[in-house]
Parts: sequence; structure tokens; C-alpha cells
Amino acid sequence: MSSSKAYLDFILNQLSPLDEITYRPMMGEYILYYRGKIVGGIYDNRLLIKPVKSAKAYMPEATFELPYEGAKEMLLADNVDDSAYLCGLMEAIYSDLPEKRKK
Repeated sequence: MSSSKAYLDFILNQLSPLDEITYRPMMGEYILYYRGKIVGGIYDNRLLIKPVKSAKAYMPEATFELPYEGAKEMLLADNVDDSAYLCGLMEAIYSDLPEKRKK
């Protein structure tokens, strides 16, 4: 099952207070970037976040889920209805995210 554009638009709206939130469609899903770094993605209409240390601390009750078969587990972002919470999550994890790979 692929993610809907409506769910992507909802998440982007929730993150709209932040500058530099971008996305890239990939095989029916969406990869999310914050200031050029991959923070996670939208898979099957779920917001999944890279499981970096700060994400685990910010969302201690979050469950690990597979974005797709054969992938590494990611954290399911809870409370997507709270824009301030999601923006805080992006800010909290940014420094733990790996730098963008050079081609």
C-alpha cells in the first residue's frame, strides 16, 4: 500500500512552522528531509522517524516498525496531530542525523 498525497500534505502542514522541510517521492512513499538531512519518511500513511538516540529520548514510548519489507526498523511518530510536538521532534533529532552523502 502506498501513502496518500493527502497524508503527506497533512504532515507537511503540521511541520510548516519549520523552514527547510522538503520531501522526495519514492516508489509510492515519501522521504522527508529537514535542512537537507533525512529525518524519516511517510510509509503506508505512517510517519516513521530514523531511530537516532535523540528520537528515542524524545519519544520513549514509540514503537519500532518496518517501513517496508527488508528495511531497517524506524520509530513510529506518535501524536502527529500536535504540530508543536512534531516540530520539536525535528529540532531535537537534527544534530544526531547523519550528514547528507556526497555524490
